[in-house]
Amino acid sequence: MNKPRYRVLLVSSQPIQNTAALRLMAVHPQLDILVAYCSVPEAQTLHTSSLQQSSEFLTQAAFDIPWLEGYPWRYIPNRSPKPNLTKPYGLINPGLVNLMSEYDCCVAYGHAFVSFWMAIAAAKLSRKPLFLTTDATYLEAPEGGNWKIPLKRQFLPALYNQVADGVLVPSSASRHFLESLGVASEKIFLTPYVVDNERIALTAAQTDKAQIRADWGIPEDAVVAIFCAKFIPRKRPLDAIQAFAKANVPNSYLVMVGVGPLDAELKAAAEQLGVADRVKFPGLIKYSRLPEAYAASDLLVFPSEHEPYGLPVNEAMICGIPVLVSDRIGATYDLVISGETGFAYPCGNVEKFAELLQELLSDRDRLVKMGKMAQKRMETWSARENVEGLILAIEKHLNPSK
Repeated sequence: MNKPRYRVLLVSSQPIQNTAALRLMAVHPQLDILVAYCSVPEAQTLHTSSLQQSSEFLTQAAFDIPWLEGYPWRYIPNRSPKPNLTKPYGLINPGLVNLMSEYDCCVAYGHAFVSFWMAIAAAKLSRKPLFLTTDATYLEAPEGGNWKIPLKRQFLPALYNQVADGVLVPSSASRHFLESLGVASEKIFLTPYVVDNERIALTAAQTDKAQIRADWGIPEDAVVAIFCAKFIPRKRPLDAIQAFAKANVPNSYLVMVGVGPLDAELKAAAEQLGVADRVKFPGLIKYSRLPEAYAASDLLVFPSEHEPYGLPVNEAMICGIPVLVSDRIGATYDLVISGETGFAYPCGNVEKFAELLQELLSDRDRLVKMGKMAQKRMETWSARENVEGLILAIEKHLNPSK
């Protein structure tokens, strides 16, 4: 018997960098999707500027992978008098309302803009199942604004329990967070946050590791830790340099991939700590070539203090290297199996960070074994699991007898 096919409208504020799940949805026999974008870089140069200034990414220019290919999408004109991606009124896309009538259900990637509430209202008025998404793992805001915490504590459970028919989360950390707020567990569906596993693995496998290390000025027989994030305070790049200096493992190197306002401070710290010759700053690396950097390294270090998910964990593990991460990274709970695929340490505890770093950088054979286990773990954390999670959520409401 043929399985039912579901028409799904996915509403997003802007294109995202990782579209592997969308491309799989586009060819899945049970799904007929449309991604409705409330802004696209080509549509309004202001949006491009806003994207480039985002603190989430190294820089938009580093992402050279096509965003808008391989799946159906449409730009819904933005009627906001002041278009932007930072204020609720920055996106007002009334075209979403009529569009909802053509679909069986709606997935809204957030609730921060007026446009999302238009989509939410349209779904509820037309009695179509509404699924909201969140990657939140704590109430604190990354750039202050903690006065909102009491409001969030009241608002979020009401939104997810009473307005949404289901909540799609990218990690178990997000699930546990929502449950701690009182969101009903049966409303929460895991749709893993994923990258293009196949492309990344292929690029990593084809990497000339010796050449990459030569380009960095690192000996082929050295053991290499890599940091990959924007140089901003909440990513805690200074922790990586301090821990590396404390670990003080012979013939070890630290590669700091990225740019940002802390650039000069980090280079000065490497000098002051006496490790400037073993801490390399290659600058930005194009996203398509990032797997080469991971593959030429032995360990990812990721000390961020506010990282609801943390895609570098996925990317590094796909490339066959283990990870050493802070316990504030959402991906930790699903992907970092202590002693097997990596380790987690208390965020900001540089002493513990250094202790684990010394232990790992001193044992190359162990790193290799852990890297293989990390790669194996990623075989079941892919676009396939993301799409399966979405279909499970949809079927609960559109095909409850299943």
